[in-house]
Amino acid sequence: MEDEVKTDDEEIKTKEEKLEELKKRHERRDKRRENKEEKDKKDEMIKSLSENIKELENKLLYNQAEFANYKKRREEETRNMLKYQNFDMALEIINIVDSLERALNVKEENLSEDVKKYLSGFKIMYNNLINILNKFEVHEVICLNKEFDHNFEQALMMEHKDGVEPGIVIEVLQKGYVLKDKLLRAALVKVSE
Repeated sequence: MEDEVKTDDEEIKTKEEKLEELKKRHERRDKRRENKEEKDKKDEMIKSLSENIKELENKLLYNQAEFANYKKRREEETRNMLKYQNFDMALEIINIVDSLERALNVKEENLSEDVKKYLSGFKIMYNNLINILNKFEVHEVICLNKEFDHNFEQALMMEHKDGVEPGIVIEVLQKGYVLKDKLLRAALVKVSE
């Protein structure tokens, strides 16, 4: 009987050991599942973070390119502003030059000596203004007896003239001017037809 009790005890121990072993297996299996789930979550999080990093890198590259373009535009605007800073002043001086040219077109033979002295002073002022305009790269549009160019001239009249091909400027009614490479004022012209 003692043997039977021992055997029962052994059997119980064996069953308990088996049960314990079974519990350990289940724990290991559950742990593997948990580990796999955690790994899957981590992998998903890594994937999501990688996508976010790529998106942020793309945004950064876009913003860097946008800033570089902005910087180029601002530099170009600044260059143009500096290049053409005298535009308005040159327009005003051109109006004065026009007035002086009209005053200088009078015939000197009918003038008194005093008026001739004033006229010579006007010529000096006129030449000084032309020199100032040339210094700041303001030049007259030369178009007389040349083919009409709508970029620099505005045709006010057309007239037939013998011996002249159509489309040639035959008279300049008002001079045109350019500042460096930019048109200040178009020349007003008469063109042959």
